Amino acid sequence: MSETDKMASSASGVIPQESIRMRDTIVNALEDAKGMDVRVLDVREMTDVTDYMIVATGTSDRHVKSLADRVLEFMHAQGWRHLGVEGLEVKDWILVDFVDVVAHVMRDSARKKYDLESLWDKTFAEVANSDHQPSVRAPQ
Repeated sequence: MSETDKMASSASGVIPQESIRMRDTIVNALEDAKGMDVRVLDVREMTDVTDYMIVATGTSDRHVKSLADRVLEFMHAQGWRHLGVEGLEVKDWILVDFVDVVAHVMRDSARKKYDLESLWDKTFAEVANSDHQPSVRAPQ
């Protein structure tokens, strides 16, 4: 399989089994590095941006960086390349984007503040049952 095939978004229906393998690899990497409260959000029915979001907590800046590094290590070992990594400078919230699966590795304070689980579990469920689109605000 070519790099282009591996980077293709299964959100568009290209390779759904690949996104499942990617999801499982990221979860294994986070568990291997002692990530806390690892949670998988299946967002396939809510957005075409990605299939899965994975949220995990690190105990310190160093642990958050170590978790993100482990995700990159495990994924690269399987032949997947990331589209982008954000937050390496601050290490409070590092996002690792593999297109079909996005990993959010956060310190506990950032995870509580931004509460991604509630955003994706509630907001989009409410939107699906309404006729309006939610307003999107930048974090303050």
